[in-house]
Amino acid sequence: MSRAVVFDEVGGPDVLRLVDEPAGTPGPGEVRVRLEAFAVNRLDELTRSGASPMPVKLPHARLGCEGTGVIDALGEGVEGYEVGDAVVLTAVPDMTANGTYADHTVLPATRIIERPERLSPVGAAALWVAYSTAYGALVEKAGMRPGDRVLITAASGTVGLAALQIANQIGATPIAVTRHAAKRDGLLAAGAAAVVATDTEDIVEATRSHTGGAGADIILDSVMGPGLAELAKAAKRFSGTLVTVGWLDPRPAPYPSVPITTHRYMSFEHALDTAAVRRIAAFLFAGLRSGALSPTVDRVFPMEDIVDAHRYLEQGQQGLGKIVVTTGQAG
Repeated sequence: MSRAVVFDEVGGPDVLRLVDEPAGTPGPGEVRVRLEAFAVNRLDELTRSGASPMPVKLPHARLGCEGTGVIDALGEGVEGYEVGDAVVLTAVPDMTANGTYADHTVLPATRIIERPERLSPVGAAALWVAYSTAYGALVEKAGMRPGDRVLITAASGTVGLAALQIANQIGATPIAVTRHAAKRDGLLAAGAAAVVATDTEDIVEATRSHTGGAGADIILDSVMGPGLAELAKAAKRFSGTLVTVGWLDPRPAPYPSVPITTHRYMSFEHALDTAAVRRIAAFLFAGLRSGALSPTVDRVFPMEDIVDAHRYLEQGQQGLGKIVVTTGQAG
């Protein structure tokens, strides 16, 4: 038997419970992964609480769209992998049916990549969603180049921290945005060339000050909401690009009226494209080897404490980095 975190109704963290169930058998083209660690993402909270537009298959729904572990069973026709290989999951076809909050998950072999040797299970669990989202939005979508000034909102979040490192790896100049001036030193240490704290500064004025009056070449926004139109004014007129990747503020977001290019980026746009996944993995692994990229982990919980992990996320106690949960299945 295998353990899995499930919920039978939407609601607060207390709806989550740990149950025993069969580990599952991989079909043709599939692998079964014995999970060692998984990350807790905002999407998980939205799904559990009923706030996500994604349909939830109740009862006995699961959570988890990323994780890492070791292959312990191969389906017919799988090539390029062997039992015992350490892997990172790049996409989960239906997380409410077979998500990663578990000891095991079964998924297509096309939805995993080899885990870099230098990454521990905890570090690997914090890698894919944040870094592939930041890379996809900045490089694939916005075409970030060396020398670009990149304004990054919610910079202390997981995508924001990944974006700081990726911008530096490319040779761009990352400018971090945070609501709290108390996070300034931490963001500078994390790689920001400058920090705009909106509790004490006007975001448009501060951005123009940090860019010699020109404005940001690229804005990466994870917030949306009513402030989006004002944020867009911080971009370079006519040639600036705004890419939105999240919706931390669920209120309506007015469309920017300034003359810039806008994109909406969703991570599954590239997560299901095998060629794009190869490009993303090659870039991230090069950054890991050079030391330019290093996943940031805020806190680690055992799977038995999954309710506490969700409470921690929901209460906004999170510092810099990812919340990771370990299954105790390493080795």
